[in-house]
Amino acid sequence: MNIGLIAMGGLRVRDTELLEQAMGYPALAARAAEISALPSLGLLTIGGLIPAPHTCEYIELAAEDEALPMQFDAVFISVLSAVSAEAYRWAARFRQLGTRVILGGLHVTMNPSDASPHADAIVIGEGEPVMPELMRDLEQQSLQPVYDARLSGAFDLAEAPMPRFELLSPERYQRYTVQTQRGCPLACSFCASSIRLHPKFRVKPVERVIEEIRTIKSLHRRPFFEFADDNTFSNRKHSRQLLQALAGEQIRWFTETDVSIADDEDLLKQIRDAGCQQVLIGFESPDASSLSGIETKSDWKARKAPHYHRAVERIQSHGIAVIGCFVLGLDGQDPSAFDDIADFVESSGLFDAQITYLTPFPGTPLYSQLSEEGRLLVPEAHEKCTLFDINFRPFGLSVSELREGYGKLMDRLYDPGRVGERRRRYWRVTRTLPRTKA
Repeated sequence: MNIGLIAMGGLRVRDTELLEQAMGYPALAARAAEISALPSLGLLTIGGLIPAPHTCEYIELAAEDEALPMQFDAVFISVLSAVSAEAYRWAARFRQLGTRVILGGLHVTMNPSDASPHADAIVIGEGEPVMPELMRDLEQQSLQPVYDARLSGAFDLAEAPMPRFELLSPERYQRYTVQTQRGCPLACSFCASSIRLHPKFRVKPVERVIEEIRTIKSLHRRPFFEFADDNTFSNRKHSRQLLQALAGEQIRWFTETDVSIADDEDLLKQIRDAGCQQVLIGFESPDASSLSGIETKSDWKARKAPHYHRAVERIQSHGIAVIGCFVLGLDGQDPSAFDDIADFVESSGLFDAQITYLTPFPGTPLYSQLSEEGRLLVPEAHEKCTLFDINFRPFGLSVSELREGYGKLMDRLYDPGRVGERRRRYWRVTRTLPRTKA
């Protein structure tokens, strides 16, 4: 069989006016291009579980694509909420040609009843545990309608297959994703990441991570790595072992973490020496009162907020650029929130900032809360789950105030002069630090 691994590529923003405004700023346009060029690690991993003699190809479909890709015997389509309608349209076209369609991904796991009518089979949860059975059924033309990985327990990442990185064109892809762990010990109400596939936090053995990195290095010259983790340094023992191994690989990389790394001087030195260029941290808001209840286990984020300034200073003093993430529309925010965020970005010396709207992804505690409170604007508007479109009524702000304030904050944060000044300030602080060769 020839099997297609189909990703919905590209950035999706339904607010065309906002998108046009954002793409007018070079810093935002550059980051959008980077995000759009990231391959789907989930599909490449599934490809690693497709046995010979079957062949497979990796294809990304952009929003503007119309031509159906080449004929396949079966396709695996990864579905996120924002592109679910597009994925279903492609699924229908494939099925009309007699191609068997298997849908998986976060949206399918959170909304199996939404996805099931559009597929020959759906995968709920992690793909690895069910792939052997699914492939046998596919070969025997006896696909079951549902393969539920949650019945198998948490997948052991020591058994993780090698993703099919060789399917990627080096001309098309310069940044590559590698996963070092899965899940997150925090439980933020709005989070729609791998914790929704399975709640158990797990780490991948360091030797397997290094094997993946070396495979990519053998295929592509000077790749840049993005770790596809929810919170890379959560397990300190694993982190130190991983960083020690990474230091010998001479690579450049980016990852996501929480602010607690600022409290560990030795860890920061290890992160820098291992080649980390940037970390993305979800601050969400500089105002602790608007963070209350966001982290549902222990209100961890609200308790950390008073230390944000010092944390940015300590992390960046080690030559690790911090990109701070902020969420607009949180309960407890009012019109002053826009200036508060802008002031924090400027006063803290953050290298860069990312601003998004509070987004009720289906299946999250946030979605349930807003649904129960009658605050969803259009409950089934999955296409607005982009982080850059509004689909709820906030407290303390009207929808129009949220939209207008967001646009003004974007103007203030991403003005090229302000971006340049933030970066010059960062380089002044770090110019005397040793640089990792890669």
